[in-house]
Amino acid sequence: MSACLFCKFVSREIPTQVVYEDEHALAFRDINPQAPTHILVIPRIHIENLAAMQIEHAGLMGHLLWVCAEIARQEGIEADGYRVVLNTNRAAGQSVYHLHFHLLGGRQMGWPPG
Repeated sequence: MSACLFCKFVSREIPTQVVYEDEHALAFRDINPQAPTHILVIPRIHIENLAAMQIEHAGLMGHLLWVCAEIARQEGIEADGYRVVLNTNRAAGQSVYHLHFHLLGGRQMGWPPG
């Protein structure tokens, strides 16, 4: 996926502010943060969005959510609370078509969210 921005982060073609990485996931600070803590958690493999998930990705999805929780602990937002958001397709707000979770915290979150 040579045109995918997030794949370019994974391959290090484009630098980004990485806060966590392992063999399955990469996490980095959002360049347009919507909260004091706003980190994107992505799989290293290209998956367009939640609608493109296959059953063989089930373990990966669990791992990505674990990464969100681990980063929340590392960022010190676990106790006060945080939000994990996954947008799928344009009407839901997805602008980069590489599956990604938004980890948001450090402020009071409103409801409904959008």
